[in-house]
Amino acid sequence: MPREFTQKDIEIFNKLAPEAGGKLNSREAGHQFPFILRPVSHKFAESSEDFRKRLERLNPEELDYLVGLALEGKEDVQSLDEDLEELVAIVAEKLSPERAKQLKDFVGIF
Repeated sequence: MPREFTQKDIEIFNKLAPEAGGKLNSREAGHQFPFILRPVSHKFAESSEDFRKRLERLNPEELDYLVGLALEGKEDVQSLDEDLEELVAIVAEKLSPERAKQLKDFVGIF
């Protein structure tokens, strides 16, 4: 069962994927996206560089919020493939290397 998006989730999603027009659902599946980062990575970002540019729009508080969700298992980061490296790099830059290490250790990569 997908989690219910909070107003903060919706604001972050819209900041990362403004071209979605505020729609939080998949046209193909006909239901709400269960996560924020995965659809941005897989449906909206055209490349890892584009994904990184989208993440750079987030302020540190928003980014830390997403990392917290990921560490709680409420945000899927494991299926981001090469975009996960971009996420970890942005977390290291905007938050701290320690926070990036928490994310890497959680995912079990690198």
